[in-house]
Amino acid sequence: TEESFVCTCRAGFLLNPDGKTCTKTGYCALNNHGCEHNCVNTEESFICTCCSGFILNPDGKTCKQLGYCALGNHGCEHNCINTEDFYVCSCRTGFILNPDGKTCRRGDLCAENDHGCEHLCLNTGGYYVCQCFEGFVLNDDLKTCSRVDNCALADHGCEHLCLNKEDSYICQCFEGYILNDDGKSCRSKDICNTIDHGCEHVCVNIENGFACKCFEGYILGEDGKSCKRCAEGVLDLVFVIDGSKSLGAHNFEVVKQFITGIVDSLEISPNAARVGVVQYSTKVHTEFTLGSYISGKDVKEAVSQIKYMGKGSMTGHALKHMYENSFTDAEGARLPSSKVPKAVIVFTDGRAQDDVSEWANKAKNSGITMYAIGVGKAIEEELREIASEPQEKHVYYAEDFSSMSDIAEKLKTRICEGIALMHGMSCTNKMHNQLKDTPPPQKKSHKIQLPVAMLVSKLENYYIIPNTKLFQFFGSIKIKYLEKPSGEEQCKCENLVAFQDFANKEVRKLTQRLAEMASRLEALEKNIEFK
Repeated sequence: TEESFVCTCRAGFLLNPDGKTCTKTGYCALNNHGCEHNCVNTEESFICTCCSGFILNPDGKTCKQLGYCALGNHGCEHNCINTEDFYVCSCRTGFILNPDGKTCRRGDLCAENDHGCEHLCLNTGGYYVCQCFEGFVLNDDLKTCSRVDNCALADHGCEHLCLNKEDSYICQCFEGYILNDDGKSCRSKDICNTIDHGCEHVCVNIENGFACKCFEGYILGEDGKSCKRCAEGVLDLVFVIDGSKSLGAHNFEVVKQFITGIVDSLEISPNAARVGVVQYSTKVHTEFTLGSYISGKDVKEAVSQIKYMGKGSMTGHALKHMYENSFTDAEGARLPSSKVPKAVIVFTDGRAQDDVSEWANKAKNSGITMYAIGVGKAIEEELREIASEPQEKHVYYAEDFSSMSDIAEKLKTRICEGIALMHGMSCTNKMHNQLKDTPPPQKKSHKIQLPVAMLVSKLENYYIIPNTKLFQFFGSIKIKYLEKPSGEEQCKCENLVAFQDFANKEVRKLTQRLAEMASRLEALEKNIEFK
């Protein structure tokens, strides 16, 4: 200066307090750096930096907000989205944000969306797919379903009809045919009408083929086709029938018809079979003795006149009465020296009110063949105490009276066997529903057709089949027949009962078939519904 001097420092330096030395201060101190946030000195210049949460703009001086998501402490489980002054969390597709605003849970897209699936909607990782019920396939639209046509997909091999099932198929046959064991081919139900069956008397269609049967008074030969006359031997036969209150008047009439059926299988005469009947309840009464009647017609008439007692059930007392009286000379029995077989058929529907074993054993030990028939509440052990050995041939049991006709046929077989063996004949144990004891004429064929409506409405009290004696069959069944029987024979009780029994069975079969048809219709409706 004019009087002295002063020291100064170069740009970037600051004069120290001694007024002589300089200290480097940096360009930032000059306040002309232009940094929006921070200025940082370098060796020769300076640079601008930004505060936390901001980044330097391309001009190197100004700053812009980086976003809260970038800070790394947002806590979002899936995605963080910056907002104007904060951030929000979001979830990946297929997930829903929980109430805490940060964590996520898997979403039910099927429940939350109009998925359009016809059958089933299935959630996947982040989407959904449609599925079909078993037996259906997904269509090209990936939403609707069509039933699987198994019959069209496979070479089913069905001879007649192929029916789709849930996951497979089954074969069915046209009306009038039945499916063979191979499950594919079919055969006619009316085998008798389609093959040379070779039956000497009657051919009957059965489930798996056909069977030959013989007219009444004949038995089937060992070849299963020919028939031979059953021997007309002698026999003393006594029926001991239950007349207790538990039986009921209606069922008592069934028992009487049962007796009539057995009588029809025998040759009734003084020199052949003789029949007597004892009824028991609280008391025992001989309805008629072995010597009372000498013809089948008279015996059946006497049976029809028997009155129902309707009280207790003293079976043991009845056996005692039979043993002491029924096979005596006074009541028409043949003497022991004649060696005529003696047989008793005991019928009961419940437990006896007294002991049966003592007098049953005495009867059996004396040579009387004992048959025991039980229906309903009859006690099997008691039946076995009454019956002769072997018991499988002498004990018969049924749940109800609808089976009486079957028992009658089996008993006819046993009686026929006994008579045949007495005469030294071989007798097959196959005895079928038989016709009246008439020599077979020249074989003919006849078709019986009865409307089902008539059968159902008239089942209890109506039966007419003109020009035939084979009353056991109806529908459209090919059978053998004899010339027209008398009106009396058509109206016999045993004929009506046998037809009634068979008709009941056929009605049950018809009911089953109707149920099967209903099931098929239901399946067809479901098929139409899902197509």
